[in-house]
Amino acid sequence: MSSSLKERFERLGPIRGVDQVQSGSPVVLSLRPAGNLASVKAVSATMALAKRGLSLLRAKRAVEEMIERGRAVIRVPKVENQKILADELSAAGCVAAAVAQRSVDVRGLRESLGLTQEQFALRYGIALDALQNWELKRRLPDSAACSYLRVIAKLPDEASEAQEETLAGPYAEHPFAP
Repeated sequence: MSSSLKERFERLGPIRGVDQVQSGSPVVLSLRPAGNLASVKAVSATMALAKRGLSLLRAKRAVEEMIERGRAVIRVPKVENQKILADELSAAGCVAAAVAQRSVDVRGLRESLGLTQEQFALRYGIALDALQNWELKRRLPDSAACSYLRVIAKLPDEASEAQEETLAGPYAEHPFAP
């Protein structure tokens, strides 16, 4: 004899409500397991995210993505305090980091790399006039350009090498080999 759906849900017990934080600011969050996957408390991590405005389903999927892929990036709608959220996620076996939204000092970055405007533009595939406008504050880099500039600041050699395409020839495998 099959029981009704309502009876099956009743056997599961009362539905647990999520007490959401009252206010906060949105934060784009990168979430990773703190150690081995066995130490991740998926329910606790899900509840910490749902408490801050994510639906339970979206929070659960974000935690599952983190477990399956090693990382999840999500927008959390209401973060009242980043340290409190980080502590809750840490207790659940997760490491959280805010994805940077800050602007970049373009001239300072270029000068720290010891490059002229032309060298910087050529090395990183940026239009020279755009670079000059950013440095003179006539225009601001858009969000994609800011993200790229943050990559250049952290990984200048890798960002430069990512712009290269190997030319055909006898050293195509190793273009700078003797």
